[in-house]
Order: sequence, then structure tokens, then C-alpha cells
Amino acid sequence: MTTMEGVKKAAVLLISLGSETSSKVMKLLPEDLIRKVSYEIANTDMVTPEQREQVLEELVETSSARQYVLDGGIDYARDLLHQALGPQRAKDVLDVLTQIQLRERPFNSIRKADTQQLTNLLLNEHPQTIALLLCYMQPEKAATVLSEFPDKLQVEIAERVGMISNTSPSIIQRIEKVIEGIFSNHVENSTVNVGGVDTLVEILNSASRGTEKNILNDLEKRQPDLSNEVKASLFTFEDIIGLDRLDVQKVLRDVDNNMLVLALKGTTEDIREFIFGNLSNRAVENIKEEIQFMGPTRLSAIEEAQQNIVAVIRRLDEAGEIYIGRGEQDAVVK
Repeated sequence: MTTMEGVKKAAVLLISLGSETSSKVMKLLPEDLIRKVSYEIANTDMVTPEQREQVLEELVETSSARQYVLDGGIDYARDLLHQALGPQRAKDVLDVLTQIQLRERPFNSIRKADTQQLTNLLLNEHPQTIALLLCYMQPEKAATVLSEFPDKLQVEIAERVGMISNTSPSIIQRIEKVIEGIFSNHVENSTVNVGGVDTLVEILNSASRGTEKNILNDLEKRQPDLSNEVKASLFTFEDIIGLDRLDVQKVLRDVDNNMLVLALKGTTEDIREFIFGNLSNRAVENIKEEIQFMGPTRLSAIEEAQQNIVAVIRRLDEAGEIYIGRGEQDAVVK
């Protein structure tokens, strides 16, 4: 039987497990993998007994190999697998296990740590070290930590996050020993993909408007190409004028009126007019009146309201209810 690709194996496994168990497994997968596996499942007419047996057998072997590594290390696992499966099959199983371990992120305690403690811990670290650690945090936590640093350091760290493509496991191991004292992954002669534009966009999506604007403005001067690539994937409040009118109206239906008034108080006239063009005359008059009598308002409150509206836009985009044009992606045919 021909060798199956990873996504195909995952689809076969989920089909074999049945809908109830598969749905629980799917919830634990990254969104991009869920999409790929779902597409593969949708395009799989049938699973042969041979395919099912191959995938389940590989799953059992890989699980056993992982336990052997935990029990006695990689050499211990290799010896046992050689005896049980033969040299070639043992190598195949260990190769699969290595790939799984490459995707398992270290720095578990950092992802669980208190944000303020993390900030205090990292203040005196090198920007490259901080950038690497941010790549392993949840985007929301990374954004909070990043916002605590001085403005110039924020930009330097963000630049380094965006420029990371891969990192040697030995470097990760040294850093983790210093920061956490524990490093559990075993990786041999390979690199770990981490960071890059997608990671930076995720962090900026969760950052405050002030942090986002500061980083993008300085990044445009220091790394124009990187800045353009990030902006192509990052939707900001000002980008709302690029949305289709029907999409804007869908967004406005999901936005609280008080939040909209607050967001519009601190924006430009062209954005206000664009928003007003998608509301009834009565609604426009009410908003103008509320803005007029609102009085002085903290910039942080205005930026938070704008960020909340952007969060609504991103949510609707991810749900496929509206469309955000990005860079040179395919246009939508209506």
C-alpha cells in the first residue's frame, strides 16, 4: 500500500474513530490543521480496511515509542523498537516521533506564568531572547508583556519576532534552562520553525492600539518590507473604510452603540463619514449629538473601543460572514 501523507493519515484516523470521539479530538487541533483535515475528510469517499489498519498500527507504535523515551531515553526506545519491529521500521517510527516532538513547544511554565512576573523576569533579557519567548506564548499574553516594555524596545522586539524563521533546538534548550530550568524536548540535528510574520500579526492583533501603532510606525522606517507584509495581514480600525458596504452594515449590527460613539470620537472625519454612510439618518444624528456632549475622553478608552470593533470585524471575517481583503489574495466574486 502507498505511503499516506500526514493530513490523509489524520483524516483516516478521525473517520475510523467515529464522529463522537473525532469531534473531541478536532477541538484540540490548531485551526489551520482543522481546515486541512476537514477538507481531506470531505474528499474521502471511503476508508479501506488496509488504510485503517496502517494508521491505527502507526498510532500504537508511535505511542509506545514515546513511552519508551519517557521510560529510558531515546537509545532505550531505539533498542526496544529494533527488537520488536526491526531496524527499518524502528527508524520510521522514531522519525515520526521526532517530527511530533519538533512541533511540541517548550516553555510550558512561561505560558502558564503570571504576566507581571514574566515582564519582570524578561526586563533585563536580550531583545532576541524576549522575541523568541514571545513566539512561544499565547498571543494575548505576548501582547500584554510586549506593551510593558519601553517604546523603542517594543519595536526592536517586534522586528526580531517578525524576522525569526527557525531556531536551533540547542539554543532553545540553553534559553529554557536559564529561564525555566526545565527542557523536556529531545531533538536531533534539526531546526524548529517559530516566529515570523504570522506570529507577529497574532501578537499585534491582541495588542492595544497604542502598542500596535507605535510598532507599525517605527517598523515601517526600519524594515519596510516586513512592515508591508505585516500590514497586508493585519486589519486596523482605519482599514474599516476598505470594507464592502454590506459588510460594514453587518459589523455595525454587532457593535454596541456606546462603543461605536466612543470609537468615532477619536477618529478622522473621513472614517466618520464612511460609518455614517452606512447608518440611518436618525442614528447618525444621535451619534453626532452624543459625541458633541461627551466631553474630554481618555485616549486609551477610545483606542480600546476601536480595538473591540476590530475584534468584531475579525470574528465575522473568520466566520466567513464578511470578507477582509488582504494583500494579493483572490478577490471575492459576488
